[in-house]
Amino acid sequence: MRTDIGLKGRSFLKLLDFTPDEIASLLTLSAELKAEKKADIPHRLQTGKNIALIFEKTSTRTRCAFEVAASDLGVHPVYLDPSGSQIGKKESIEDTARVLGRMFDGIEYRGFGQEVVETLAANAGVPVWNGLTNEFHPTQILADFLTIQEHCGGLQGKKLVYMGDARYNMGNSLMVGCAKMGMHFVACAPGKYFPDGALIRQCREIAAETGAELEFLSDPMEAVAGADVIYTDVWVSMGEPAEVWEERIRELSPYRVTAQLMEAAGPQCRFMHCLPSFHDLNTGIGKDIYEKFGIDCMEVTDEVFESKASIVFDEAENRMHTIKAVMAATL
Repeated sequence: MRTDIGLKGRSFLKLLDFTPDEIASLLTLSAELKAEKKADIPHRLQTGKNIALIFEKTSTRTRCAFEVAASDLGVHPVYLDPSGSQIGKKESIEDTARVLGRMFDGIEYRGFGQEVVETLAANAGVPVWNGLTNEFHPTQILADFLTIQEHCGGLQGKKLVYMGDARYNMGNSLMVGCAKMGMHFVACAPGKYFPDGALIRQCREIAAETGAELEFLSDPMEAVAGADVIYTDVWVSMGEPAEVWEERIRELSPYRVTAQLMEAAGPQCRFMHCLPSFHDLNTGIGKDIYEKFGIDCMEVTDEVFESKASIVFDEAENRMHTIKAVMAATL
């Protein structure tokens, strides 16, 4: 296995920082590591390394993916939850980075503004990995693209439709990733929910070189025609006030992923979601929303979520394989 793909010492902060060939190399390495994992072939490629996992926002998938991936590579992870670090409170981000960079071989950050992870990377002297910020979620996109490759046979020219609020990390990152990899990206929502205009312009410039296509539509049936993937996410992001639920439910309910929408896309279409998902009443938030608004699902129906077209758990598993590739390539 070739882990030296020219990324050693690099941070992984956003896909805009990487060429299509570099992204493809990470996906190839992810697939190789996944195959070895399935075949029970050990790959302790970074034995003796230590990494810090800074989580200002908690996550089931991101934490488990980093910790299991680290263990497989022979790396020792140290988890710092929101109460376990003084970053930005008693100690500046710059000073935290310089301290941790002396103790660890790599640092993961999951939290708020992109400027935090960028500042960490500028000062740590070791690779820094973005586990999620308000603006970007690059490790999720690697997992998504590995999953699409597995189910759709490649990335070039594949049509991905993102339904719902595309203004934040998932809409931004999927648009960037699709532009980089020559895909057909469609954001489908009311116009106020489209990504930032400056980022759209940047992605259009990338698309002109890669053959990607970017569209921004408000008609769900028009948007999904011929889609290879319909993707959605929760309507209210972590940290947003509870008051926005009523507005989002009113404005985004027409963009819920339903069986009718999947049928309109065609039998080739697969459903994806970065999770967690409010597709039933088996969560506290789901029950609360039902009591307040009388709806038994939000961004996707349970029928679609549990259908054969749904590949969300393949996608969730691939978080670990792709994060492992990022660490193996950059440490």
